[in-house]
Amino acid sequence: MIFRTPKVDDMERRVIAQIMELRNRLKYILQNPTKWTGVLRRNQMAKAIQGSNTIEGYQVTYEEAVAIVVGEKIDTNTETRLALEGYQRAMKYVLRLSDDPHYSCNEALIRSLHYMMLEYDMEKHPGQWRTGPIYVRREPSGERVFEGPDAGLVPELMREYVEDMKQSDDQVPVIVKAAMAHLNLVMIHPFSDGNGRMGRAIQTLVLTRDGILDPVFSSIEEYLGSRNNTEAYYAVLAQVGQGSWHPENDARTWIRFCLQAHLQQAITIDRRVKEIARLFSDLEAEISRRSLMPRMINALYDAAVTFRVRSERYRISADVSPQVAARDLHILVKEGLLLPKGEKRGRTYIASKALLEIREASREPRKPLPPDIFNEQLNLSI
Repeated sequence: MIFRTPKVDDMERRVIAQIMELRNRLKYILQNPTKWTGVLRRNQMAKAIQGSNTIEGYQVTYEEAVAIVVGEKIDTNTETRLALEGYQRAMKYVLRLSDDPHYSCNEALIRSLHYMMLEYDMEKHPGQWRTGPIYVRREPSGERVFEGPDAGLVPELMREYVEDMKQSDDQVPVIVKAAMAHLNLVMIHPFSDGNGRMGRAIQTLVLTRDGILDPVFSSIEEYLGSRNNTEAYYAVLAQVGQGSWHPENDARTWIRFCLQAHLQQAITIDRRVKEIARLFSDLEAEISRRSLMPRMINALYDAAVTFRVRSERYRISADVSPQVAARDLHILVKEGLLLPKGEKRGRTYIASKALLEIREASREPRKPLPPDIFNEQLNLSI
């Protein structure tokens, strides 16, 4: 027996409708690609990688996560880099599966995704069910919050898990089905490590297979990786699990937590779409006014959002030779849009005051939700 899906109530359906309204708005925008949609996808993938791995104790900045996405080398400890690269590798496969006509949900797929994530450390038994006891500890305190079911139960529980994922029920919104897939995998804890990352990846897979939205924008990992939200994430899992394997418990608290996460994430992405569209428009106008090359927008955007621009990343994003990249960046310095930092191979570029002012003009107001939308009398129209 695994955790069963609670019947969705009216308030939950109302929140789901609001989430879908925001997601459909974004889906329409993404169907008409612009110069900035690729950058938006890059950024959201980086946010997901950063968020999911931060939960596991791998500390990485947003800029470092972007570097991983674009294939740059990052200056961080080896284990962190390998963990991020492994997670990106698995998530790339999840994105490939989103529209695969030959897709089949089975135990081999789940084990393969786990292998992709953790193949850098064979002591963590990538791709294999665990054979011993396991405990969930809260990062960074190390407090034990959950004990998984007996290892001997794992193969049968995972067979039931896969069969449950295959079931089709029009009465269960896919956003709820995905949340339950996440919950059950984390509660079964079938692997000796990486169960949280796997649960979050499977949740995204279920959402993307249903076509709910472009795969990169289906994840709630960024939300979960925020410090305050990570604490709430652990707390709700502890509340539902009650310290050990209790599949008879009510999962509604977990479902509502995920809906809160999806709504806030959708609001955040909606804001980012408006900001990036306005910023690109303003940067294009500035480039035109100064008679600069259109490709230079790649460097200007990254600097405007406070990234350090490196010649290697600009070369990749603009698809130019090292010589052309160096010349372009030199021109942007002469134009007073970038400021050089460091020397020779260590040289980077940051935004000038003029460029930061352009960025500031593009900002949208933040719209944080109350801590619990289900305990508030809210007008959810956005």
